[in-house]
Amino acid sequence: MSLLRIEGLSLSIGGAPVLDDVSLSIAPGEIVAVTGESGSGKSMTAFTVMGLLPGAAETRGRVTLDGHEILTASEAEMCRLRGAVAGMVFQEPMTALNPVQTIGDQVAETIRVHARVPRAEAMARARATLDRVGLPPDRFPLSRYPHELSGGQRQRVVIAMAIALGPKLLIADEPTTALDVTTQAQILRLLRELVDEVGMGLMMITHDLAVVSDMADRIVVMRAGEVVETGETRALFAGMRHPYTRMLFEASDHRVALPEVPGAPVPLLEVRGVVRDYPLPRTGLFAPRAHHRAVADVSFTLHRGERLGLVGESGCGKSTLTRAILGLEEVQAGEIRIDGAPVFTGHRPNLEVRRKVQVVFQDPYGSFNPRHRVERLITEPFHLLDAPPTGADRAQAVAEALTAVGLSPEDAGKYPHEFSGGQRQRIAIARALIIRPALIVFDEAVSALDVSVRAQILDLIARLSEDYRLSYLFISHDLSVVRRTIASPTSSSATTSRWCAASPTGCW
Repeated sequence: MSLLRIEGLSLSIGGAPVLDDVSLSIAPGEIVAVTGESGSGKSMTAFTVMGLLPGAAETRGRVTLDGHEILTASEAEMCRLRGAVAGMVFQEPMTALNPVQTIGDQVAETIRVHARVPRAEAMARARATLDRVGLPPDRFPLSRYPHELSGGQRQRVVIAMAIALGPKLLIADEPTTALDVTTQAQILRLLRELVDEVGMGLMMITHDLAVVSDMADRIVVMRAGEVVETGETRALFAGMRHPYTRMLFEASDHRVALPEVPGAPVPLLEVRGVVRDYPLPRTGLFAPRAHHRAVADVSFTLHRGERLGLVGESGCGKSTLTRAILGLEEVQAGEIRIDGAPVFTGHRPNLEVRRKVQVVFQDPYGSFNPRHRVERLITEPFHLLDAPPTGADRAQAVAEALTAVGLSPEDAGKYPHEFSGGQRQRIAIARALIIRPALIVFDEAVSALDVSVRAQILDLIARLSEDYRLSYLFISHDLSVVRRTIASPTSSSATTSRWCAASPTGCW
């Protein structure tokens, strides 16, 4: 008997087709992975099951969850089903959590709404659920707030909220996207244990076939709102029938061809013995202030034309070191030099040095002002120049930057929301490129992209590296991505590409 059965589901929102004849089923104790690129309809299928569609949505077909007809259910019926019969883990835990409520209150809320038990009992059950997902009371009391947790810890809280009432079905929508590889492995292992312990059905939504290759019992591949292939995991990997499935698999292991770097090594970025401390709250009125050491004695050198990968888990100090390199934060010890000049002069950032380095962030949409057009967004670095271009020269610089990243000059008049995630990342690269810096820092620039878009962005970075003779520092938590991004498959030059691993105790 199926726990969830979707038959011939079609969905349109405001007249625009979203899903077309989608069919799949999940049995108790079964893990079914729904995979595909961004926009393929994976999340909308999950939202349909949970009854979270917008008012303008129109559906056809049939969705049955534990004997309940979802498409004809009232909102009151769906409120009784959510949490008790089906739970959902959303992609971005920080947006799924209330920043002004403690984690204990948020997990207990589900229990109090459905079970109608006293607050003390709800909090006790919340404590037991948090223990179950690996958040022990000695380190994670119920009084903690979401901002006091790491990304992986917040994801565990969201999972605790979803399983607090022991639902029969758990829908996990990209639960490991943007998490470092060790945290990702922990979250996947936790989900597997939950399925094995209580026989819960799991719908695992992901864009990365490699994530679910050893976990899912069956895989459903979606493209443009349609199911293009489905089958038992091993059989599907052994004989991929649809070209789209093969494309997704090949994109997961995409390698780029990087140019050789001629000439003798010339230092561009020099990091010597850098230490960065943050003050901690005082434990008493007259108690001495303690400090947390985020970066401890880190040293490395990046030469001109070279590609350097900086790898480490979340919280190891990568982003802290990035801010120091960009001149956004001072360090307590050591020095950082770009092209022989210090990043800070006294206690002020050296603008002459700042012109030579730009950054591409993990979330381009978060780094854009949504009210500004692309032309204004990508010309923001012009404020670093003594004589920024104006008039026709400015328009030409914008057109050249957009063309270099594979976009059209006509895109300059559009807003960020009019682009896909991959296109927004191209705009972010154009912004970094427009003043022709000597160094570009890619800070987790592809970790949140689906595999096919990630392959396109990595190819773009490789092409720009050759066309503009770029030097770049590629920061990531994924060794496989770094290996494909900084090392050419045909290169054996020790000075062309290197990587180092970061931790709070240094770089090795």
